[in-house]
Amino acid sequence: MTLGEFGLFATASSTGLILSRLLAFGFVSPVYRVATVKPRLLGAYLAGFGGLAVLSLPLIAAVAALAYVALFRERLDLLPFALIIIAEVLGWRLVEVVAIINNGLRRFRQSALLVIIGSSLRTLAAVAFYGLGHASLETWVWAYLGTTILSAVIALTLFLPPLRLRFVRALYPRRMADAVFAGAADIVFYVQSELDKLLMLALAGERTAGLYAIAMRVIDLTAMPVRSFNQMLVQKIMKDRGLGGGWRRKMLVELAIALVSIGGLVAIVILLLPFPGALGRNVSEAAYLFLPMLAVPAFRNLVEYHAELLYARERTGSRITLLCAITALKAALIAWVMIRFGQDEAWAPWFNAVFGAVYLLSATVTYRLLGRTR
Repeated sequence: MTLGEFGLFATASSTGLILSRLLAFGFVSPVYRVATVKPRLLGAYLAGFGGLAVLSLPLIAAVAALAYVALFRERLDLLPFALIIIAEVLGWRLVEVVAIINNGLRRFRQSALLVIIGSSLRTLAAVAFYGLGHASLETWVWAYLGTTILSAVIALTLFLPPLRLRFVRALYPRRMADAVFAGAADIVFYVQSELDKLLMLALAGERTAGLYAIAMRVIDLTAMPVRSFNQMLVQKIMKDRGLGGGWRRKMLVELAIALVSIGGLVAIVILLLPFPGALGRNVSEAAYLFLPMLAVPAFRNLVEYHAELLYARERTGSRITLLCAITALKAALIAWVMIRFGQDEAWAPWFNAVFGAVYLLSATVTYRLLGRTR
């Protein structure tokens, strides 16, 4: 694919990622909580998730249509867009749900293996797509949909723990408020996380959006160890009803996350120096962005860490408010940078300041809120 086509694919995929959080109206959160603290009720909650997932599909379709009209109608045909949305909502989201359940049950090996299998299938599809000489976005989305749905089938048949699905009506009404609030927080989190890609498409066009999306996909690799740490920390906080340690410990944790994040990107840069094509031709074209954006992984992963801290302490309303503020700040700063520096491609170093400002807002509000809960 050209960089422009990849930019369209990446932004459509980001849209699908956001929309997938509407599946089951956020009932993933109660499923995860019950898997962590009351696994014997998992069958009842999972049955509710399935029913709510079906009911949520018309809403997802309606919001997807609005997103298509607003951002993609003049750039991308409807069928490829729809296939990408289906892959994210009914494919990868179900893989994530099964992985989340396994994490809640402390089956970390199965969860990690499932994600590896799913990612490997999509990687194999990309390799086959390249090796067979295909070059169109329309062809790629079919391969992407097929491998993603296959990953979901593998997840549901081989990685879902044995349980008896049963519908217990009394459980769901009192859990829906938690589900809707947690789902809303999740949607807002992913809006602020993926908003930059959508803004780059709107403000700078397909090619720049493609370069930026590639850079952020590589940067996202640095979050993998951080997310594993976040999962274990959230479970500990849920069970212990708090997070021990003073400010020194909190600062050490943040410093460790920052160093791991930056170290991961540095390792990728070092790999690409002697082997510029190691991660593919498109990655080599975007590699010049990595060093100018060196601090972005640290700030980005720390904001995600703060969101997990608030989720674990059940500060859902505060989490939504903070994420809305972060989204507004990020949108304003990215728009200013791209309007001011977008023409000469000098925008990349400024994104360190953008994500740094977002981090400062997140850290200040998060620790003030957590301090009130002690």
